[in-house]
Amino acid sequence: MRMATPSLDFMAGRQIAGILSIVAVIASIALLAMNGLSFGLDFTGGSLVELEFAEAPALESVRETLVNSGFPDAVVQAFGAPTDVVIRLAQDNAPKAGDDVFSALQAAGFQVELLRSEFVGSAVGEELREQGGLGLLLALGIVMLYVAFRFQFKFSVGAVVALVHDVLIVLGIFALFGLDFDLTVLAAVLAVIGYSLNDSIVVSDRIRENFRIMRTNDSLKVMNDSINQTLSRTIATSMTTLLVLLALLFLGGELIHHFALALTIGVAVGTYSSIYVVTATLLLMNISRDDLLVPEKEQEIDDRP
Repeated sequence: MRMATPSLDFMAGRQIAGILSIVAVIASIALLAMNGLSFGLDFTGGSLVELEFAEAPALESVRETLVNSGFPDAVVQAFGAPTDVVIRLAQDNAPKAGDDVFSALQAAGFQVELLRSEFVGSAVGEELREQGGLGLLLALGIVMLYVAFRFQFKFSVGAVVALVHDVLIVLGIFALFGLDFDLTVLAAVLAVIGYSLNDSIVVSDRIRENFRIMRTNDSLKVMNDSINQTLSRTIATSMTTLLVLLALLFLGGELIHHFALALTIGVAVGTYSSIYVVTATLLLMNISRDDLLVPEKEQEIDDRP
């Protein structure tokens, strides 16, 4: 049995939603300007050491040993199994610092095995940072061109505004709490762009269809009907995606924690933006039925006798 289409008045709350979005975006920009992102080892350079202990170690004891051995900036984290530990060192340390960390822990009496030791130079980190930023801008540009070609220019502006809104809020939350921003989080941000675009296209496609089939120029009615018609699909997609992401967030371990967190925030915000940000942008640009009508071809008049 087919479920009845809901008739919720989403557009009645568009002004409140608009204010919340503007405040969230401005706050995110301010946080990025004042706090900046806490770039991880991938972008700043430094050493990463993965170790396996014979028994689950006390992380504070490991950290204290490293401080006493001349590594005051060492970041010690558990990941994977209880016996696995990852240690991050800043760029200031030598490329062979990973071996020195391993030796220091052995000398302190820890039964430990070195699994991996990597060093990322500052030049490589800076290049990754630049390429990551260019990747984000390129993704937004391609999205705008695709939506403009597939739908109409006003829809492309709405889609890009929604994507920028989602990305800024994700980055703002990371800046607010000083969370590490590494390549996995960058990948999550790019995935958020893809997910938000998918939601925006579904809503935009229904808006376009309704403008063409409904004999009205009432944009608010068209927007409301379109959102209600796609609401069940939007909720089903978002909820199933969020269930998987929450499982990764709480059960996936330390290494993918920030990746799952960025995606969780992005999917939740992207669902909201596909309903309110896209439609608000279209309304501000005075979208109407006339924008979507296919121009009729002029018929040639045969004036021959």
